[in-house]
Amino acid sequence: MAAKRLVVLGSSGSIGRQALEVVAAHPERLRVTGLAAHRDWQTVVEQCERYGVKTCCLVDHDAAAQAARHLDGVHVLAGAVGLRHLLAETAADLVLGAISGSAGLVPLMDALQAGKDVALANKEPLVVAGGLVTEAARASGAKLLPVDSELSAIFQCLQGQPRDAVARIVLTASGGPFHALTAQELAAVTPQQALAHPTWRMGAKVTVDSATLANKGFEIFETHWLFGVDFNCIDVVIHRQSIVHSLVEFQDSSVLAQLGCPDMRVPIQYALLYPDRARNELPRLDLVAGSPLTFDEPDLDRFPCLRLARQAGISGGGYPAVLNGADEAAVQLFLDGQIAFTDIPRLLERALEAYNGAQPDCLDDFLAVNEWAREFVMASARLD
Repeated sequence: MAAKRLVVLGSSGSIGRQALEVVAAHPERLRVTGLAAHRDWQTVVEQCERYGVKTCCLVDHDAAAQAARHLDGVHVLAGAVGLRHLLAETAADLVLGAISGSAGLVPLMDALQAGKDVALANKEPLVVAGGLVTEAARASGAKLLPVDSELSAIFQCLQGQPRDAVARIVLTASGGPFHALTAQELAAVTPQQALAHPTWRMGAKVTVDSATLANKGFEIFETHWLFGVDFNCIDVVIHRQSIVHSLVEFQDSSVLAQLGCPDMRVPIQYALLYPDRARNELPRLDLVAGSPLTFDEPDLDRFPCLRLARQAGISGGGYPAVLNGADEAAVQLFLDGQIAFTDIPRLLERALEAYNGAQPDCLDDFLAVNEWAREFVMASARLD
């Protein structure tokens, strides 16, 4: 069996690095043919040298120039245009989409429209323009393979099952590091505290989103678009142990769940090697040591981002793009120390209320709404 040719978009981030660990563990099955990152040229140089990659892209032009100085025999592309050339020129059977935020939407669409299968790790494209993304996959015949542990769990539970047999999806959430804090204590949370997730290894934005439960709200969008499940048939429970990664309830009242140790390399491997399951040396689940397994309702008063996400999904149109753009801006403001942790949902709600309700028609429209929400939140924060 020939090795799958893999392009990694976002290779310097947490998911990209762990994906390359999976590649290193299965060199006979996976071969990296292209890498892309934003500005971490040192990491990309090391990765190109280690994996024998001959084409890479740094979106930041200065970073691309630095990489080119340190790489011999490697075609170094630059900027958003370079990213598009990377996808067009690099032979690939599979593209890992792990570029953080809405910036991952355009290259994702490029890959799908070119008929390349995509292992999707970032949620924002399906939040901003889920209908366009899934339609692009249908039109080209490309596969959309979820990488998130929760979405991978649903995907695995649905193998061989007709979609009309599904009654309900239950997403599990760790609850983040602040599940027990009062509203007053949440207002005093620092960026350093928010970035200390108790379970998962993730990038800064997704870690903060996990702490606010916005991340779980984004997963509701992923579930809706990837599996065709109505927003009202998607529930969320807090599961502190992160052992049960999600559950599917069927019309006959049976429930299937996928369990495993909280290690992102497991769902990454499943997506990259799909439909095969290969042995690995990752930790095995010990149910006795991991017990008891507990489940609780999320507190929507203390963590309103989850409620706002569901409302935006039900409203449809441009509201999901508003939610995403507002969150991108608010999280950055929080990380920069300019707003409080509890200001994040407040600014999201303000942006959703201020939106004029216009219906985007194309990719540029959705991106424009996303950018409007970013600018609205930045301006609102300056006025407060």
